[in-house]
Amino acid sequence: MSTTHPGSAEALSTTLLGLDAHLIHVRATVEGSTSFQILGLPELHARETRIRVRSALQQVGVDVQGTNITIRLSPEELPRSGALDLPIAVAVLGALGRVSLEALKNTVVLGELALTGAAHPVRGVLPALHGAVTQGMTAAIVPKQNAREAASVYGMRTLVVEHLDDLVRHLGAGVPLECAGEVPPFQPSSSTVDMADIRGMHAARRALEIAAAGGHNLLLIGPPGAGKTVLARRLAGILPPLTQDEAFEVTAIHSVAGLLPPEVGIIGTRPFRAPHHTVSAVGLVGGGDPVRPGEVSLAHHGVLFLDELLEFRGDVLEALQQPFTEGRVTICRARQRVTFPARTLFVGAMNPCPCGYRGDHSGRCTCSPERVKSYVARPRSSLFDRFDMRIFLQPVDVAEQMGEKRGEPSNDVQKRVVAARALQADRQGRGHEVRTNAQLTPKALVRFATLGSTGARLMAEAATNLRLSTPDVNRVLRVARTIADLGGSNAVRGFHVAEALCGVGLPSSVAAEAGAELNIAE
Repeated sequence: MSTTHPGSAEALSTTLLGLDAHLIHVRATVEGSTSFQILGLPELHARETRIRVRSALQQVGVDVQGTNITIRLSPEELPRSGALDLPIAVAVLGALGRVSLEALKNTVVLGELALTGAAHPVRGVLPALHGAVTQGMTAAIVPKQNAREAASVYGMRTLVVEHLDDLVRHLGAGVPLECAGEVPPFQPSSSTVDMADIRGMHAARRALEIAAAGGHNLLLIGPPGAGKTVLARRLAGILPPLTQDEAFEVTAIHSVAGLLPPEVGIIGTRPFRAPHHTVSAVGLVGGGDPVRPGEVSLAHHGVLFLDELLEFRGDVLEALQQPFTEGRVTICRARQRVTFPARTLFVGAMNPCPCGYRGDHSGRCTCSPERVKSYVARPRSSLFDRFDMRIFLQPVDVAEQMGEKRGEPSNDVQKRVVAARALQADRQGRGHEVRTNAQLTPKALVRFATLGSTGARLMAEAATNLRLSTPDVNRVLRVARTIADLGGSNAVRGFHVAEALCGVGLPSSVAAEAGAELNIAE
């Protein structure tokens, strides 16, 4: 913007609340005195910003010692971080009459400055510029290291700077700035790990496919070396490829978290996050000052894997209730309420007993029944009820793993998953948000997972004989609906229900009964 009156100038920038961008007016007023005030930033951030901006201005030949400079950031009610160095420096230069800000009409300026005047990258450029476009901005100036990210925003002409001097010469002498480039075409990319690496383990592979097709949370239970981590890491690769909108959300979250590499414009693969069991609640769901997304949001549209599930603190697991119920995380602070998306496929893994070998045919388990009972009865979050599927893994057959025959590749499995997801979308109608089978409400299950006579009889007998709760029955129906979709069947038949009963974590007797029913015909 242009100077509003002698000794005053204004530049535009943005601040983020979660992924929502808000315009910030940065107004500099210059008078005679010896102070440098920044109104609207917390004092710690303001002090650091003053030091960086004053030093950077000296690097371009502007000494503000002995000058009274007041920076006002508005709207005042919006919280801000200290990464407004570049727009503050620009506003000061305009107020001093060193440059004209006419060229910055409808332009937002983002960037932090080093003491040398070098422009350092900032977090959240992608959502910041996207939000600026929706608010009528047509151009932006960002540090060069943010160029690839900034170039991915449609409707925005973005210029890049490496040093404050670049901007001084551009605004003062008309020296053109380098353009961030054209918006590259979006192309989803494949996972670097492949299901073909998994030999044998047919039941576990089938469980992964069902989980991916219906969006079902999965609990893997087995001894050390049973392949729990290997399986979990390959789940993201058989999920449907990211859409462009999904990729934008994933990239925006990683950018805000400061985890987007400079050479990456848009993330094309579904994320896989595996935090250690010592992670804090803030690390898992987000928080801090300024508020940053946690692991569950970083896994948005991908897979969150919690290994050694019983080792996580109970309060940490309880913090996951909101994201798994609502698909988002809301973090409340004194002056702000920040929301991050968090719709993820949740995979947990645990040993069956303290030593890990209960159920192993080698007989290595040394745990007494009392010790096993105490282990399983550790303080457990109600989050355990969120698993639609619970799979018991046996130790890997070494001979089979060493064989030459590889498993089915991820691309082939992914095709069946995509086809099953398409059936779910067609069934629900494409005029509204499509829910995966795992998200179907009890009312929707009645409509979309109606059982035939054999399936209804099998379900009724299992519910009666095993005292299944209503949530248990709904889990079986959701998984059965997905199994039917993978088979291309509109109807949920008896053998779909039987296979579902084998995989929802019911007692082993149920699995045995269901397995005996696998050959029944509708």
